[in-house]
Amino acid sequence: MSNKFILNADDFGMSQAYNRAVLEGYEFGILKSTSLAANGDAFDEAVDKVIPSCPELGVGVHLNIIEGKSLNSEFFKLTDNEGKFNNSYIQLLIKAYRDKEFLEQVEKEFRSQIEKLKRRDIKISHIDSHVHTHSIPPIFEIVCKLSKEYGIKQVRSQFEFPYIVPDVNIHMNTKYPVNLIKVGLLDFFTLINKKTVKKYGLNTNDYLIGVGYTSMMSGLTVAFGLSALKDKRNIVAEALIHPCRYEDGTIDNHFTEFQITKNKKLKDKISNLGFEITNYVDREEIQE
Repeated sequence: MSNKFILNADDFGMSQAYNRAVLEGYEFGILKSTSLAANGDAFDEAVDKVIPSCPELGVGVHLNIIEGKSLNSEFFKLTDNEGKFNNSYIQLLIKAYRDKEFLEQVEKEFRSQIEKLKRRDIKISHIDSHVHTHSIPPIFEIVCKLSKEYGIKQVRSQFEFPYIVPDVNIHMNTKYPVNLIKVGLLDFFTLINKKTVKKYGLNTNDYLIGVGYTSMMSGLTVAFGLSALKDKRNIVAEALIHPCRYEDGTIDNHFTEFQITKNKKLKDKISNLGFEITNYVDREEIQE
């Protein structure tokens, strides 16, 4: 098979519910890739209990300057007085183009998060970020610089090929038009960022599935996202999900995304479309 498919669970280590979802999803065989948040409340559990039970799981670093606490002190451009991150994506976007000191603090925080994983002997398969913050071109430049420095060969990019899921209820959701704006912005940034990937001699995925239907992801959205790419050759498509497995039986969009990892029909569909399920660890070649 020439086409590769990566299902990636973002937010690994953020909570025990995220960790359970990664463990169970890995056992079924669709989920072979995840991204670990260094500042997550359940980071230690993820490292000590989940990763050893998933020997072929690719583990990336989920850089986070949106939610939770900084690993550093006195980063006033990124946090409040208690050290909690307090910027939205739009605020980060504005600061990235106007504030050199802000970018210096971003680099130091990202460096700390990468090094926290490396101190725990985690072989980092790729880099991505919480709420796509690393898509912002000046921040993406920092990420590629650090990726090269730390020998991490792969960085996520966010170009989403247009596709429509035949479900009227999804498109009536007020989140959908907002998501389309995100798709347009991230597609534009990716055109810039792929030049940076090449500049640093790194790899990236060709397409991303999961932005247009953020908070509405299911086996159906993944299947139609891949179907739109079936005629392309030698590509890597990544679908990002945020799966949770709650002990109390809670059912929400995160639980629906967890169910993607155990969807046998989807697993068969992926194969029938000509995609091999893999992770970033298996991608050693440098793309032209």
